[in-house]
Amino acid sequence: MLNVELNGQAPDLARLHRIATLNYGHYTSLQVRDHRVRGLALHLARLADGAEELFGHRIGVDEEHRLLGLIRHALGDVRDASVRVTFVPGSGEQAPPDVLVSVSDPAPEEPGPPLRVQTVRYERELPEHKHQATMGLNYRVREARLAGFDDALFLGHDGRVREGTSWNVAFWDGARVVWPAAPMLKGVTMVLLQIAMSMTGTPWQVRPVDAEELSGFAAALAVNSHCPARPIASIDELPLKEDGLLAETVRAAWATVPWDEL
Repeated sequence: MLNVELNGQAPDLARLHRIATLNYGHYTSLQVRDHRVRGLALHLARLADGAEELFGHRIGVDEEHRLLGLIRHALGDVRDASVRVTFVPGSGEQAPPDVLVSVSDPAPEEPGPPLRVQTVRYERELPEHKHQATMGLNYRVREARLAGFDDALFLGHDGRVREGTSWNVAFWDGARVVWPAAPMLKGVTMVLLQIAMSMTGTPWQVRPVDAEELSGFAAALAVNSHCPARPIASIDELPLKEDGLLAETVRAAWATVPWDEL
């Protein structure tokens, strides 16, 4: 960890204790390169939506400028980093949320090894928000790893695919990229990729994906801000014959996504 600031200042022990022991809040994660970030407006919109839903707090233009100032202040002279902006409860009952900005080393540019994932029936609370209620999520990750897998892929109680633990999932049906339609987090990277694929003429669609369909896909990827195209080697005991085409297609689209100055 390179730096942590609460409302633009180094937090004292009492404030850190309050944040650590009250598991309530929401956040967004950004990859910063040369003081630029992809999809900045989407990150700000995510924070605004979460603030209204979890805190009843509306964010206007002035507060957006304040948020950008807090990010810049926490970064200081650091040009490349992973940044997490978290809204946590303020110190009073009617106080607006506090803003915690954490700066750490940038995520590696290259994807990790292909993932072996286990499907589990699990639905996050308020799935459209990136929030801190993660005990159930982390419990499923632990269960998957104890069973010999790397991560978990969530299925709803309706048997339809939703999302990974901290990533969206993209499938390749041989002709197009398929994104599941379900109650889930619309990841910034996923949305940017969908826009980029439309601009580059890459076929894609959003539709419900039943668990029974998984054997019909040729390939799958885990998609998040750390890596836009991490291959999935297998789902449960089903191996996926990834020949690299899906990953190449997604990475090519990602390369066209513009950077925004902080």
